[in-house]
Amino acid sequence: MIAEIVNPSNIKSADIVVGIPSYNEADSIFFPVEQASKGLSIYFPHQSSVIVNVDNCSEDDTKEVFLNTPTKVPKIYASTEKGVKGKGRNIRNLFEIATGLGAHSIILLDADLKSLTPRWIKYFMEPLTDGYDFVVPIYMRHKYDGTITNNIAYPMLRTLFGLRIRQPIAGDFAISGRLANCLLSEPTWDEDIYNFGIDIWMTTVAISRNFNVCQAFLGSTKTHRPKDPASDLGPMFSQVVGTIFKLMKNFEYVWKYKNESRPSVIYGFGLGQSGVSEEVKVNTELLHKSFLQGFEEYGEIWQQVLMPSNLQVVNRLAEADPEQFHYEDDEWVRVLFDFALASVFNKEIDNEKLLEALIPLYYSCTLSFVNRVSKMDDAETELYLEDRSRRFEETKYYLIERWNQMMRQNGNSKFYEMLSGKEHNQK
Repeated sequence: MIAEIVNPSNIKSADIVVGIPSYNEADSIFFPVEQASKGLSIYFPHQSSVIVNVDNCSEDDTKEVFLNTPTKVPKIYASTEKGVKGKGRNIRNLFEIATGLGAHSIILLDADLKSLTPRWIKYFMEPLTDGYDFVVPIYMRHKYDGTITNNIAYPMLRTLFGLRIRQPIAGDFAISGRLANCLLSEPTWDEDIYNFGIDIWMTTVAISRNFNVCQAFLGSTKTHRPKDPASDLGPMFSQVVGTIFKLMKNFEYVWKYKNESRPSVIYGFGLGQSGVSEEVKVNTELLHKSFLQGFEEYGEIWQQVLMPSNLQVVNRLAEADPEQFHYEDDEWVRVLFDFALASVFNKEIDNEKLLEALIPLYYSCTLSFVNRVSKMDDAETELYLEDRSRRFEETKYYLIERWNQMMRQNGNSKFYEMLSGKEHNQK
């Protein structure tokens, strides 16, 4: 996948690799490059390190800005072919470069980070030094930032796989060389993972394959380009959520036998929180409008996917005033579980269309969430999200019961008859 590589210092080996995936980030990439170089120079001067920009052949000056940013640490630029995009492709290229250099530690940083400090490098590296393989950051975010994380990715991950990882699609991670080698050989790479599905995929694989996973408190907020949750999601939603649903099938043997979640080890907790979360504004009118439009475009799919009681909930919300619009917590859980089941088992609905049909319902969940926490501060919102995540776990029985029922209906009836003794009784 690597079409171009520029290695001015002729680096042939490195202990630590900091990777920055990018596409058209000329206006922002200099800052994470600068801060990463400072962190490596200050805290790990006796280990060999390199900063790698894994790019999608950006059409702006990303390459030039990266290579011309003054650093004490050497740099490598690598790119896919022109027109070949996808964050996951960049990260796979990073893993191939890092393992080729013999790196024992890899740190991933978003190219649009504004709040990165040199200490982030230290905080990410410490757990790797202690034997952890996958380090996920903890940082405060504005309560309306990361609604896919808050409403789907985080509660689904902890409910399914039993480990509480608060930012499973953070974009910033630390990864051991051992895990990087495993991820390169994973058989589940697909087009979604080569794009925005990469983060939730890495987190899920690391947990499911029994690697050592922890969180690191970075001591400052995450500040990057804020985005209104009501704005066009583009392909990100379908790629992230579609990956979650597919991994349910791949790792059924893991998640069906996890009864409850447990907290992960957290490094650096108690450092104190500095900085203020950047405000994210939400167009609630647009959220409501997008939900109502979903009835016209996807109403038939909703009728096929949702159980009657859950469809009744959605119909009730269509009659609600936007200001009074809200799901009870277990109502949204069941709607989401119904779509997860349909994604795995329903062969009559194109999966891409199915995920499109979920988007208006996601907007409705986001509107409900905004209404519920509008008068809460960020800390109070976290407490609410914790309580709601527990509701996800308490409703897992519904998912398992329907999953087993659909397994019986989709070609495994003979197996279940044998388990229940029906086949023996018929003889």
